[in-house]
Formats: sequence, C-alpha cells, structure tokens
Amino acid sequence: MAKFIAKTTVGQKFWMSITGLFLIIFLAVHLTANLMLVFDDTGELYNRTVHFMGTNPFIRIMEPILALGFLIHIILATILTLRNQTMRPQKYHMQKLGHTSSWASRNMFILGLTILAFLVLHIINFWVKLKFGGLDSITYNGEEMENAYAMVSVLFSMPLYSIVYIIAIIGLAYHISHGFWSAFQTIGWSDDKWRKILTGFAYAYAIIIGIGFSIIPIYFLLK
Repeated sequence: MAKFIAKTTVGQKFWMSITGLFLIIFLAVHLTANLMLVFDDTGELYNRTVHFMGTNPFIRIMEPILALGFLIHIILATILTLRNQTMRPQKYHMQKLGHTSSWASRNMFILGLTILAFLVLHIINFWVKLKFGGLDSITYNGEEMENAYAMVSVLFSMPLYSIVYIIAIIGLAYHISHGFWSAFQTIGWSDDKWRKILTGFAYAYAIIIGIGFSIIPIYFLLK
C-alpha cells in the first residue's frame, strides 16, 4: 500500500483527490462561519462562532488533520505537475488540448500556487493572531473571548487586502470547478452520466464558494 501511494501516479492522484475533497468540505464549514460577519453587525455572532470553533475538542483535533491534508495535497500536486512537465514531448499537444479542456484544468497548479500564497497571508493575519495573542478581548454575558470581528472588519476595510482576497477566492473557485469532479473521476466515478452530474455540481459549488466568500470583503468596503 505504501508503495502504491508513494511510487505510482495512480496512488498519488488518488490521495490528492481524497485530500482535495476533504478540503472542499472544510470550505463549506469555513464559509458558513465567515458569513456570520454579514448576518450580525455587532460582531457577537461571529465572535461566538470563532470562540466555539477554537475551543470545541472535535474541531481542535481536526485542525492538525486539516493542516496535514493541505500539506499532502500540495506535495502531491507539485510532484504530479513536475512529472507531467517532463513527460510532455511536444508543445503542440498542449495547444490541441486547449480546444478540449477547460482553462482551469490546464492551470490547476498555477491556481493552487495563488491559493497557497494567499493562505500564507491569511494565516499570518488571522490564525497566528488568534492562536498566539494580539487580539483584544470582549465579554458576552460574563464569557470572555477574542474580539476576532474587530480584527477582520479592519482587514476587510482595507481596499488592497480585500482586492487580494477576492482575487484569491476567484482562483479558488476556478480550482474547485475542475478539481471537484476530477477527484471523483480519479476515484472511479468516470462514466458519462456521473461526469455530467458532477461537472454541473462542481460549477455550482465553485460559484457558491466564489460569491459567498467575495461578498464578505465587499460588504465591509461598502459598509
């Protein structure tokens, strides 16, 4: 099994697909939490959500698993991309491929690097401060917690940060639009019927993620 994962292209694609689907599920949870920023101007709903996610035992266990999923996905994507680059003997094959494949499918690695760059920025600006201090505290009904809403509202009030955020989210949406159905195809759901269903679902999900996350910085810029 270890040889299958480490030394075969099929094994690496399989685990990249599994980790990709895991991260896609995480995005739905993350978007739900982030939309609390829009639903409540006082910030209490968002602060309580962040506090719950930061103190809930199950979610704390899932954090290192999520980080490992990101790491495995990135490493395997890099390995497979470099391998594919060395195996392309003629450039005109890529030009012909452009007529039968989507732009997202031909630029998955570039989109992934864009997302990774933003992820590092997001971790520095949010996760590090949330986990290691730097945020003011606020109290609701005698319960003290970090005022994450104040930090996020300041960040999204900065046009440059919001523009970078929206660009990254658009890249993420394109990445999902291909990666979602491609992951299921790798796993084995590759017949025409399932491909059409999964492709449609992938585009719908990508649009929801793209619009859902982009609404937040736009909301604060217009506020």
